Amino acid sequence: MLLLINSNRMQPPIAPIALDYLAGAVQKAGFEVEILDLAPQEDPARALEAYLRKVQPRLIGISFRNVDDCFWPSGEWFVPELTTLVSTVRQFTDAPVVLGGVGYSIFPKRLLKWTGADFGIYGDGEEALVRLLQEIEGGHRWETVPGLVYRVDGKVVCNGPAWPSSIQIPTDRAFVDNEWYFRHGGQIGVESKRGCPRGCRYCVDPLAKGRQSRLRDPNEVAEEVEGLVRRGIDVLHFCDSELNIPPDHAEAVCEALIRRGLGERVRWYAYLAVKPFSASLAAQMRRAGCVGINFTADAAHPHLLHAYGHTHTVEDMRRCVEWCHAQGITVMFDLLLGGPGETPETVEYTLRTFRELEQDCTGVALGIRLYPEIPLMRALQEQGALEENPSIRCCYTGPIDLLRPTFYLSAALGDRPARWIREIIGEDSRFFLPQDEEETGPVDSSSTYDHNYNRHQALIEAIAAGARGAYWDILRRLRTP
Repeated sequence: MLLLINSNRMQPPIAPIALDYLAGAVQKAGFEVEILDLAPQEDPARALEAYLRKVQPRLIGISFRNVDDCFWPSGEWFVPELTTLVSTVRQFTDAPVVLGGVGYSIFPKRLLKWTGADFGIYGDGEEALVRLLQEIEGGHRWETVPGLVYRVDGKVVCNGPAWPSSIQIPTDRAFVDNEWYFRHGGQIGVESKRGCPRGCRYCVDPLAKGRQSRLRDPNEVAEEVEGLVRRGIDVLHFCDSELNIPPDHAEAVCEALIRRGLGERVRWYAYLAVKPFSASLAAQMRRAGCVGINFTADAAHPHLLHAYGHTHTVEDMRRCVEWCHAQGITVMFDLLLGGPGETPETVEYTLRTFRELEQDCTGVALGIRLYPEIPLMRALQEQGALEENPSIRCCYTGPIDLLRPTFYLSAALGDRPARWIREIIGEDSRFFLPQDEEETGPVDSSSTYDHNYNRHQALIEAIAAGARGAYWDILRRLRTP
């Protein structure tokens, strides 16, 4: 029997969509599978002990969604909790432990070494987990398992990422208590594809999910959505890196939802790239049930847009707002301030531009989380030692270690950029504000202006009171009647 453990305890809770998909695939292959979800548990360690004293699995899979909260300056790091979880499992069973998830796939070899787990899966787990179970029962031919990370003579090796060209996932979503997550988390995720071919210089998605868009059958996606709606789960979020890449697949997904009459029965949100987008796609998305789009904008100044690897312009963003508002779709733009070449002048240009646009809200993140092998990281390493770079900010002491929360924040912005950025924004309620370096930890329950959703009390309380939707939209509605 395979036991899958959800280790993510961020609040508000996010339903572990990967475990739903994995469990369905493993069961379809003829293996017994159960899920132990630690998110709802008041005492996770006790719940884990109680389970393992009753049941002895053949293999234990632990999903690791987030390495940290990816926000400067909070930099909450989740690797120690994962290490403790693996150690706790070891106390009660000799079953091998396999790690997986997006967070794991960013650091597949390092996290295997750090935690002491037996195996890891780099990439998609549906086929890989089935193959691993077969090899545990059979010939132990670890080299045949896609994406498997394991040890050979004490050395950690990786078979290469498990990124199959096509994705087929059971659609019943029967293993995770999605109703509980809907009540406490305010939304449920769905995937229409995996991977991203874009060249954003700071983004880790191509490393964790693949550089090609690997598409699901749109009818399969619609069947999954319909099943959730039948269970009363009618507010969803597409988890794709960018739903509109490629645009013809986004259109096909929308058409499949429309054919089933789901456009009037479900409200959903998505991440989109500013380009390619069109008035016709906005109209089709609205007919399919879309009520909110979070566009990856990052900046307005041409120099910063180029530095981030974008091709869109301010005029492209303006058209996105017009096309969405014509259909009644709410618009969110995410900004990423502090990148290479950022100065007080470029920040002021970007903020002034977004104050003049008509978007419904704007998230202001400050600082770029650095990861190995992203284009930005390679460029920084060519410039010299990271320890000597004044733009590198850390949430720890000692040598630079990218497994820990490490950020690039342009030294030209000074020591306390969040403070004067807030002054520039002023009373414009459309902006989510960056945290000041003195304001780490949980967000105060009275605040609806902070952009870090982790342990955001105002957001948690709103969901408990019945609010549903993307987190940015819930917070927007709290402060905008």
